[in-house]
Amino acid sequence: MTEAAALPVVRSRRPGAPRVWTVLALLLVLPVVVLSVFRAVPAEWPLLVVQLVAFTPWLVVPAGLAVHLFWLFPLDYGRPEPLPEGRQAVPVTVMTLNSEFGQADADEVVRLVREKSVQVLAVQEFSQALQDRLEQAGLPKTLPHLVSDPTDDAAGNALYSVFPLEYAGRLPDSPFHMPVVRVDARLDGLSAAFTLTSVHTLPPVDERLAQWRSDLESAAWQAGAAGRQVFMGDFNATYDHREFRDFLASGRDGSTLVDAGVVSWGRLSPTWPMEGPALPGIVLDHVVTTPQISSTGYAVHRVAGTDHAALVATLQVPAR
Repeated sequence: MTEAAALPVVRSRRPGAPRVWTVLALLLVLPVVVLSVFRAVPAEWPLLVVQLVAFTPWLVVPAGLAVHLFWLFPLDYGRPEPLPEGRQAVPVTVMTLNSEFGQADADEVVRLVREKSVQVLAVQEFSQALQDRLEQAGLPKTLPHLVSDPTDDAAGNALYSVFPLEYAGRLPDSPFHMPVVRVDARLDGLSAAFTLTSVHTLPPVDERLAQWRSDLESAAWQAGAAGRQVFMGDFNATYDHREFRDFLASGRDGSTLVDAGVVSWGRLSPTWPMEGPALPGIVLDHVVTTPQISSTGYAVHRVAGTDHAALVATLQVPAR
């Protein structure tokens, strides 16, 4: 682990959209429930009901659509807490990217950081070669603070920041490096502190399935710690995995963590695969916060050289 000294196709969604689809799902499921009651209860129903019950087989269409809408836009997802009256927040723009064995185009990464005014960057599958290319591209001039743990395989990880970073260790019991740092964000006379974890779980393939579950459990263990927290990176999991939802449900004192993509309708903005065979896109990368932190401007960006998209979001961290 090294720490450097300080040096002198975009898609986004409207935050209110999930509520629209939830209402639509309710409208679809209501007639399904009513007609199912008529079908199940042995009573002498009036003429109209008798006629409607004959069409029960066709309920499969609205029922299936309603269930799928509930899966896409669930009612129980985590939501940020409103900022207490009179309390200010420090905006922190973050970005996360799985660089695919360090092959991501360094110039594109630096350009995106500068165009989007990124203040904290997490890079998974980080290599020494990528660190060198990012330095040549001028990233330390924009994000001078670095906690870096490069490797020649997929295990490497790094965090760059305009704010000072205090290394606090790694998530335990994983062959992939998942650093935990404390961030002291100061802007316009305000300051805010939070703990940041750059997540990269093993993919759930072959014998690594058990390790994937263990990695998500380690992230859940960290989520139970005190203080405001941010998790971002390649979870190799979607909201439809029970294990990922269990992680979201692991906040301190029973709170539910907030997936910035879910609250921003990013469920429909895939982050993988961005290259290779034309497979249906899925959301493996996430920006997740404790409920005291809200987010805006969630967006997905392609970066050449890697099969993952970059995620960018602006967090609103309550000031001290």
